[in-house]
Amino acid sequence: MLLEYIAIAVMIAVATFIALAAIGFGELFGPKKNTEAKSTPYESGMSPYGEGTRRMPVRFYLIAVLFILFDIEVVFFLPWAIAFRKLGMFGLAEMVVFLVILSVGYVYAWKKGALEWE
Repeated sequence: MLLEYIAIAVMIAVATFIALAAIGFGELFGPKKNTEAKSTPYESGMSPYGEGTRRMPVRFYLIAVLFILFDIEVVFFLPWAIAFRKLGMFGLAEMVVFLVILSVGYVYAWKKGALEWE
């Protein structure tokens, strides 16, 4: 039974080795001195203006939350739609609970104004 997991263990070991080797080579051969030119933000060859580290508006985070809500909706709706007849009333009740929870997220985003694009 454990023989079936050997391929997974080998894949994890190889991936770990490659990741550690990449980090090690970067530390070993990478540049060490920080200069002013290296810490200047790059803006498509143009001279930068303003600070390189600006605060992002909360609006971007609200859009990210909406994106996650839409993704979760699709991930759960597709298998439910495929197996709808097998699930019966229990599956329908579970999807109604899921839709209520999802609606809370949509109402929150709507109240925060994330659905209005400027």
